[in-house]
Amino acid sequence: MFDEPQVVNRLKDRVDELLVKFEELRIENEELRNELVNQKAQNEVKDTQIAKLQENLRFKEVESEDIFDKIEAVLGR
Repeated sequence: MFDEPQVVNRLKDRVDELLVKFEELRIENEELRNELVNQKAQNEVKDTQIAKLQENLRFKEVESEDIFDKIEAVLGR
């Protein structure tokens, strides 16, 4: 009724195709995972840089306020 060897061969071919596709997707997934790890590391570096810049800005604002206070004191205001 059914040509069993033909059916088995077709199934084997399909399984082989699925295994190839699985391996391709596994590799792509690993590459994406590595890229994500790298992006997270870069974000941490940038977050650290931003925090330092914000701290420097606060320091400069305090310095500016001190300078303006001194100028106002000299001008007698």
